[in-house]
Amino acid sequence: MVNQSSPMGFLLLGFSEHPALERTLFVVVFTSYLLTLVGNTLIILLSVLDPRLHSPMYFFLSNLSFLDLCFTTTCVPQMLVNLWGPKKTISFLGCSVQLFIFLSLGTTECILLTVMAFDRYVAVCQPLHYATIIHPRLCWQLASVAWVIGLVESVVQTPSTLRLPFCPHRQVDDFVCEVPALIRLSCGDTSYNEIQMAVASVFILVVPLSLILVSYGAITRAVLRINSAKGRRKAFGTCSSHLAVVTLFYSSVIAVYLQPKNPYAQERGKFFGLFYAVGTPSLNPLIYTLRNKEVTRAFRRLLGKETGLTQS
Repeated sequence: MVNQSSPMGFLLLGFSEHPALERTLFVVVFTSYLLTLVGNTLIILLSVLDPRLHSPMYFFLSNLSFLDLCFTTTCVPQMLVNLWGPKKTISFLGCSVQLFIFLSLGTTECILLTVMAFDRYVAVCQPLHYATIIHPRLCWQLASVAWVIGLVESVVQTPSTLRLPFCPHRQVDDFVCEVPALIRLSCGDTSYNEIQMAVASVFILVVPLSLILVSYGAITRAVLRINSAKGRRKAFGTCSSHLAVVTLFYSSVIAVYLQPKNPYAQERGKFFGLFYAVGTPSLNPLIYTLRNKEVTRAFRRLLGKETGLTQS
């Protein structure tokens, strides 16, 4: 079958079967997007401008914030257009770009969260050697590896997905161009693509999550060996924000990419996909700000500097 999607693009069905819900989702998505822009931009500014935040933890956090800004900007504008009006089309080129960036950034986030878990492991389990192990050069190398792996994964999987023989109706049962939805749209044999997605899920989801769990297992054992309750609270406090972000991100991504094949799971997967594409990036800054006194103090110092400049 000839791929008939190229000249006319696709129809992103999203939540069109629930028209009364679309306006509510428009408000929720728009509000979340504003929070994402403001919160993640603030974290990047604080990490750059405040010398006390020039540490590996905040270097990785600023990378995560920049990634979340790009991630949401890839899909949210198109999503808002689809939710507000009857036009739900996206060009083949637009879908291709969205799929490529979505895959790349999603993979990068999985690896980056693993790197951040390693950083917390060294900070708690080997505090005396932390500055020696997690030096600036290693930070740049680890961040670069995360971004490169994301790029490579997208270069491999995007072309094979877009070469599928799509059905003539071109209706993508999702709100973005994602691999699972495009595979379901195909009218031909998708065995190779399904195997490719399964292998990618193991290396990009299961392996990094396993490494994170192993890291936090070691962190838990190290913390429980601390005699003072204050010391235990402080150690857990340095990891709690990252653990909350990992839980939100991986639970929603696994629900999308490792879901069973049935209509109920697909419908539920769209809501989980919406959450990890829009909800998680907006919640990350709140989690790191509300649960992190250093970020809160840095924000107050920034406001104090601005006030001083205004008065002078």
